[in-house]
Amino acid sequence: MNLIGIFLFSIVTLTESYKFLVVTQLPVRSLNILGEGVSRSLIEAGHEVTFITVFPLKNPPKKNFRQIDVSSVMKIFEADSTVLNIGYLMENEPPLNDISYLHDFTVRSAIETFDNEHVKALLEDTNEKFDAIIVDFCETDLLAAYSVVYDAPLIIMYSMGAHSQVLRLIDKPTNPAYTSDHLSSNVPPFNFRQRVEELWAQIKWRWIKTFTTEKIEEAVYKKYFEPLLAKRGRMLPDFHDMMYNVSLVLGNEHHAIGNIPSTPQNFKFVGGYHIETPVKALPKNLQELMDNAKNGVIYFSMGSTWQSKDIPKVMIENLLKMFGELKETVIWKFEEELPNVPHNVHIIKWAPQPSILANPNLKFFITHGGLLSSTEAIHFGVPVIGIPIYFDQFVNVNKAVAAGYSLKVRLDFNMHKNLREAIIKMLSDSSYAKRAKELSALFHDRMMPPRKELVFWAEYVVRTKGAPHLRSPALFVPFYQRMYLDLLALIFIMFLLVVVLLKKLLRKITKRNHKKTD
Repeated sequence: MNLIGIFLFSIVTLTESYKFLVVTQLPVRSLNILGEGVSRSLIEAGHEVTFITVFPLKNPPKKNFRQIDVSSVMKIFEADSTVLNIGYLMENEPPLNDISYLHDFTVRSAIETFDNEHVKALLEDTNEKFDAIIVDFCETDLLAAYSVVYDAPLIIMYSMGAHSQVLRLIDKPTNPAYTSDHLSSNVPPFNFRQRVEELWAQIKWRWIKTFTTEKIEEAVYKKYFEPLLAKRGRMLPDFHDMMYNVSLVLGNEHHAIGNIPSTPQNFKFVGGYHIETPVKALPKNLQELMDNAKNGVIYFSMGSTWQSKDIPKVMIENLLKMFGELKETVIWKFEEELPNVPHNVHIIKWAPQPSILANPNLKFFITHGGLLSSTEAIHFGVPVIGIPIYFDQFVNVNKAVAAGYSLKVRLDFNMHKNLREAIIKMLSDSSYAKRAKELSALFHDRMMPPRKELVFWAEYVVRTKGAPHLRSPALFVPFYQRMYLDLLALIFIMFLLVVVLLKKLLRKITKRNHKKTD
């Protein structure tokens, strides 16, 4: 064995292996992609991972990996299938900030996961140990209970950026005067109306969470986890102590896009960790198609959750006709066979998106604006035309427009006309591509790649037994003290006392004057 081999062997043998539980229980494909990214990053670093997922990996890692299939949770989403149907959303335009629905949906998903026989077996096994728990956070705090069972540090994997809903768990809510709600379409700086909208959104979310959702969550927490703790000879911690016991947040965002509020030390921006590097080679037919496209390629996809096949038929025909008038090659991710396709339009049911975005012959990306797609566009320096559908896609697209590398098109029955105008503008104005390349350079200008940074912080939390020294002191200060309400109350009381004393003194002076007059 040569010296290099001995050195490498020494490093491997000195590296300590940890056991992680990674949980993504929502029936949303993109969130499970992030969970897979976390799992693979940890496995590549030599750690063991148990992955609870709604979308089990078809080709899972062969070593140090166990996955628990909770795909039965999909039935909750299927019951709410109208939300998944682009045609329905185009015709009905449901409210985009239905907090009660989102809270109910995420709580039901958590309950369905807890009821899964394989998850039950895992939780009831008193011999099972984990060094840290990594859970996907979206609206419900119930997943934090996994850390209580295994008495292990809790790391939150947050699919969006630095928003009030997650920051409240480790610091304090963001100031709505200059930060967007996760369901908002506003991008700072705000005008007066937008500031009021953001303030109301935060108050509304907090009100529903405090007076409705938390009561339901606490009941679920006691029902499922009190017996598990009793079996281990421990008392169930208070619900609020459990939910605020977060060691670290791994945020799927990066500073390159901008408009990010201040964050505490235990919020880490690791956006892009789900992207494999180097990217996988394109299938031969796609590689040849893109390489031989003389006028470049336009890629169109509405993501993994919403599907192009659900676009109304008349709109599909209009889009095909519009694409057919272009000289560029169009690759459209469409989940069914499609007749009468123009010669320059190529339909694919499944798209290796990162590999397509990495191809230098790609002109731009037409996307729904999900955060994964938005992050991939920045990673590869590709300008985008955003057609937001739901959830955080509106603020993602609006941020991209404000950053100068995107155009926005409304999802409606005039989409083909507006999209054509956006395509012409994008093709004729090189500033969008230039700006995308500039932001991509910022995105990659970091101390270490996002996967390595993710692993470092996960290991750091374990090594430091929860990293308590990174926690913000704001978390331990009551709201009334943080807002100096006690000081205001004291000043108000002192003011009242002065007023009362002045009134009494004035009465005495008035009485003396009356006596002298008499």
